Amino acid sequence: MDISSSGDYEVLLAERRYEIISEIVERVLRGRRKVTFSDLLDRVFLDKYLGIPIFLALWWALFRFTYDVSAPLSDLIDLLFSRLGGLVRAWVMDEVLSSFIANGLIAGLGGILVFLPPIFFLFFGLSILEDSGYLARAAFVFDKLLSKFGLQGRSFIPLLLGFGCNIPACMACRTIDVEEDRILTILVNPLITCSARLPVYVLIGSAVLGAYAAAGIYSMYLLSIFLAILMALLFRHTIPYFKGRRAAFILEFPPYAMPTLRTTLIHMWERGVLFLKKAGTVILLGVIVIWFLSNFPWGASSEASYLAVLGKTLEPVFHPLGFDWRACAALFFGFIAKEIVVATFGTFFGLGEEEEEAIAEVIRERNMFTPLTGYAFMVFTLLYMPCIATVGVIYRETNSVKWTIFTIIYGWVLAYIVSLLVVVVGHLMGFS
Repeated sequence: MDISSSGDYEVLLAERRYEIISEIVERVLRGRRKVTFSDLLDRVFLDKYLGIPIFLALWWALFRFTYDVSAPLSDLIDLLFSRLGGLVRAWVMDEVLSSFIANGLIAGLGGILVFLPPIFFLFFGLSILEDSGYLARAAFVFDKLLSKFGLQGRSFIPLLLGFGCNIPACMACRTIDVEEDRILTILVNPLITCSARLPVYVLIGSAVLGAYAAAGIYSMYLLSIFLAILMALLFRHTIPYFKGRRAAFILEFPPYAMPTLRTTLIHMWERGVLFLKKAGTVILLGVIVIWFLSNFPWGASSEASYLAVLGKTLEPVFHPLGFDWRACAALFFGFIAKEIVVATFGTFFGLGEEEEEAIAEVIRERNMFTPLTGYAFMVFTLLYMPCIATVGVIYRETNSVKWTIFTIIYGWVLAYIVSLLVVVVGHLMGFS
């Protein structure tokens, strides 16, 4: 074999190195080493046939846990903000000020904070998988699969971190030593669905998917993985910059360990607090802007507001996808932070009841989405562009305006094409 032309010489070199190590170990150690429980686990988790199905099963269990266990806590937060909004309406006599506090700040921010429980439970589950030593093995299992799509095993951890937040995920690409692989991983990382998109999935899923809401949410995570590796393959074969060599993936497995509650909670808090900080700064500012646009000119109907004018301007572009002007306005402000998509609906409807359930009920009553167009809206939210903070990190990590703009443009194009395919194929299959 011509190793230099195969592009896998580093992999072959690493394999030969470990073959020599194994031969030396066999000469030094006498007798057969006792098979440990860790060895048995590795035989199962690293099996080429069982490894990926086991990962997908654990991922499904994690999101069932996240969605089901967090529901009572989300309902409690809903009730708290509902009562708080009612008190403000009763005590504040000035109509404009009362609307700003109750329908703007409290309703908008409350509509976001109801998603704190599922986000924290998601990080809780991820911390358990990481601290137990399993995630490193999952990276090894996916290395051969990712290599076929132009990525490598080191790309797995940044991509996995993207399920929490794309910002640290892009920064984690610094561990990839080959520049082409690093840039490629950064470009496809925004396709991985971050926790900020979860509130949109939960809202739309509960509004139009009914009993299939959890399955619809889970499919967003699978779709994000599929499209990330698909686009990596496309970029690897069509963009000359990425046609260079790929680095070998050598990983030392951490020992299996029983995660401690204290460590898991610390990891959960460190990651979840990023959402809290963003909710108190960027999202709050966005909510204020949205309240102003949806209530002014003051006294005008909702369909004559500045927000409605913006949405109706964009509506013709999104008409083939089945999105009305309200959905268009929500997507427009999602570029600030994906959580604001939910806040836009909440602020626009001026809800004072339990925020999540009330927004979902209004969406159902007004027939804003069918199950098919609602699912397409979830897909569009997944793909159309990262938030402003992530765009800034992409520029900082790539040090390139070109790659930053490219990431934004291809995300929009991909979102429109895939969402349109969902609607067209769905109609052809008889779905509405």
